[in-house]
Amino acid sequence: MTAVHHDSAARLWMLSTPGSSYVVRLDDEGRLRHLHWGARLTPEQAAALPHLLDVATNFDGELAEEYPGEGGARFGVPALRLRYADGTRTTQWDHTGHTVDGGLLTLAFRERLSPLELRLHYRVHDDCEAVERWAELHHGGGADDTVRVQQLAAARWTLPLLPDYRISHLTGGWSAENQLARAPLARAETVLTSRRGITGHQANPWVALDAGDAGEEHGEVWGSALAWSGSWRITVERTVHGLVAATHGAGHEGPEVLLRGGGSWRTPVSVGLYSAGGFGGASRAWHAYVRAHVLPRPDELRPVLYNSWEATGFDVDEQGQRDLARRAAALGVELFVMDDGWFGARKDDSAGLGDWTPAPDRFPDGLAPLAAEVRRLGMRFGLWVEPEMVNPDSDLYRAHPDWVLNETGRPRTELRNQLVLDFARPEVAAWAHDRLDRLVRDHGVDHLKWDMNRVLTEAGRPGDPDADRLWHDHVRAVYTVMDELRADHPGLRIEACSGGGGRTDLGILARTDQVWTSDNTDALDRIAIQHGYGQTYPPGTMGAWVTDSPNPLTGRALPLEFRFHLAMTGALGIGGDLTEWSEDELARAAGLVERYKRIRPVVQRGRLYRLADAVQYVHEDEVVVVAWRLARRHGAPVVPLRLAGLEPRGRYRDLDTGEVHHGAVLTSRGLTTGLTRDHTSLLLHLRRDS
Repeated sequence: MTAVHHDSAARLWMLSTPGSSYVVRLDDEGRLRHLHWGARLTPEQAAALPHLLDVATNFDGELAEEYPGEGGARFGVPALRLRYADGTRTTQWDHTGHTVDGGLLTLAFRERLSPLELRLHYRVHDDCEAVERWAELHHGGGADDTVRVQQLAAARWTLPLLPDYRISHLTGGWSAENQLARAPLARAETVLTSRRGITGHQANPWVALDAGDAGEEHGEVWGSALAWSGSWRITVERTVHGLVAATHGAGHEGPEVLLRGGGSWRTPVSVGLYSAGGFGGASRAWHAYVRAHVLPRPDELRPVLYNSWEATGFDVDEQGQRDLARRAAALGVELFVMDDGWFGARKDDSAGLGDWTPAPDRFPDGLAPLAAEVRRLGMRFGLWVEPEMVNPDSDLYRAHPDWVLNETGRPRTELRNQLVLDFARPEVAAWAHDRLDRLVRDHGVDHLKWDMNRVLTEAGRPGDPDADRLWHDHVRAVYTVMDELRADHPGLRIEACSGGGGRTDLGILARTDQVWTSDNTDALDRIAIQHGYGQTYPPGTMGAWVTDSPNPLTGRALPLEFRFHLAMTGALGIGGDLTEWSEDELARAAGLVERYKRIRPVVQRGRLYRLADAVQYVHEDEVVVVAWRLARRHGAPVVPLRLAGLEPRGRYRDLDTGEVHHGAVLTSRGLTTGLTRDHTSLLLHLRRDS
């Protein structure tokens, strides 16, 4: 069966992945109706599908439209909201054709009374379960004809009628990102959003819905995510008649896009994914999709990195960085990243942002000697940058005060003593690309940690009627600069950061190699943070550091092995002050780094299973388990740890002890971890013998 099937007699289209189908149809009035998203169907079965819902009374009007606008008896969440010059809002769309190109389906429509064209795009791949969707609106009128676009959703994802519904999403804050929340879905409109101009710490553009009966490894789950790194909005609607749909869009309420004749507006991609294998099966499907179709370098084994921030803060100089680099290399670190404080007049957060040249008093010969020393020690060299920001106390701001976001006559909000550069202005984006290109080229920089330590406020541009576009154009310009840098420097790595995990989404992962998951490096707090991150995003993209004890943020003291084991469940990094670590700690750390390198392909490329107080990875014939013990009351039963995803008839050898385990025993009875004290952990590495 082809990936895209068209039944012209039924006026129906079906997209199929290896395990699911997605079906839409034109009804007798020419409206595009959603019919099915779920288990895979044959063309014959798809043609027999009835309409999902059709309620029409004087007060209720509900039908499962695929991409509803405004006008008529429509009272739900619109995917498209327009305002014409005469103040009217109604749209009526006539289907004008479709195209199929492999797994890409495009449905075309024309508005009956205005020169607007709407194209709905769908794409599936033969190696994953994802359905990608986006929309494009074209104005075919004259240059003086303007339409205000108030909402152009990437997609509206409609669920089948179920006995009940439950919503899963991520919430949190700075240093407490990715907290997984699950609750019954209210009969209302549930809004998940960021109005900050970034993806945000408080929510993430991903949502999962189920009937309330799915578990980690069983049950149907419908997930969807928006590939966008700016403001966003997901509205999950549940009506009294049982219709449930999630509408995804870039931007937030308020700003409008002025679409003039001859112009077009295109949304980011929204991705939907159906799984019959529970939340764990959905996560593994998401990870497979991200590796295959999102990441720019999915096959790279993420290097063990060292970052200098927690060791030095702003107290950065060449000799101090050399000392840290020497100690990091002795641990087996492969990438040395010098964080904030190396440039301009940067001695605290009040000055220097925007002046991306080495501080002459601390690096009198530039960065070349340090970079050469790092490479002599066998490591790659990385730098922290924050290209979208500027301090008022900087040479850049004194030369170009008009480059920052501002509203005429209104006070500017300074957060962390910095302002936001208007990347939507071509000259600003060109300046940023030029400065970063020089840094990378002149110093052979292998890795940029691209940070963004504040949100957008006063997002205006005096005298520009198109100022609202900057909420979108800023993000697109960031994407363009990153893409151009990678094209100019094919070996360059980019790490996404925004005060930790404030810029975590499929859009940023399409042009970066990993994400700094959170500024909170406390291993105990990281369990929940990393649990939420892994719902959608693969472990190989999840930056996880081992830092000092007591932890600099929480003050909590935890054993070195516990801190390492939790960080070894993602892309391992080290961020402590190595000059304060004892010789015993350094020796143990070197051994743990060496062990991580042995398990790294399994962790970064394997299938993830979330167990009780443990995570497990399976890749080819190898299995890695990281288990931990938290505080437990006296007398609580000790339950064996059951593994998952193993071949029942297989024999699995412990590569450390040589002990052989039967796959059926490990999955049905489990194993005893032997963890008897709080905040202790275990790493198990198995290989299938037969």
